[in-house]
Amino acid sequence: MFIIGDFAKHGRVSVRMLRHYDALGLLRPARVDPASGYRYYEAEQLARLNRVIALKELGFSLDQVGSILDERVGAEELRGMLRLRQAELESAMAAAAARLTQVETRLRIIESEGTMPAEDIVVKTLPPVRLAELTGIAGSYQPQDIGPVIGPLYDELCRRIEAAGVAPTGPSVAYYEDAAGAEPGSVLVHAGLPVADAVRAESLGGGVRIVELPAVERAATVVHRGSMDSVLPTAQALGRWIDANGERSAGYARELALACPEDRDQWVTELQEPLVP
Repeated sequence: MFIIGDFAKHGRVSVRMLRHYDALGLLRPARVDPASGYRYYEAEQLARLNRVIALKELGFSLDQVGSILDERVGAEELRGMLRLRQAELESAMAAAAARLTQVETRLRIIESEGTMPAEDIVVKTLPPVRLAELTGIAGSYQPQDIGPVIGPLYDELCRRIEAAGVAPTGPSVAYYEDAAGAEPGSVLVHAGLPVADAVRAESLGGGVRIVELPAVERAATVVHRGSMDSVLPTAQALGRWIDANGERSAGYARELALACPEDRDQWVTELQEPLVP
């Protein structure tokens, strides 16, 4: 048997916590010396202690922990609960990392306020392009809302095109418009790949459309290097240039993917914002 201090060390908990669990009936000592009041625990009780701690980490109250233990939750069921909690924590960490990225992006924008963009902005004509595309709705035009929508769209579109034996004729083009009939601020996301005239939508499966994206007489363009999660400074630099030069935007910018390696930080994307003629 272990005295309470040794049991606490093996269980990686405090003596105070063990006393609290005893008072709640969650983990009674195997024996209490009637003369001294010393608590003694058996090694087998470490299993119950581990369950108490695991259930607490899952977010259960101590009262709920007691009920679960009394109902003798099996090891496999407990493992499943822990896996679920693990997935929730990983999701929370990913969300926190995304928020941190957005904060860093906004800080870079703030630091560059009042300065003219160093990027080379070019006004040019955009040729028409024939696209095979899939569409989806994003909750807003913010990168953190666009990314989770456009990524799966391109994954599925690429899968469809490859399965049909079709080779894209150029780099991908993403474009946007207000989503009619959706929540205010929502955006209709178009994920497109240019294809030859001979390609028909029916050969690519349901949901894929073939569209003729018209030419744009004048567009202000700038090259963004890096993940699209960090596109805001480049996009806002483009907006400042448009305003400073007396131009007016005619709609959402297109995104022409010039390079998309596995490392997203190495992406190269041209933003093409149409201008009012």
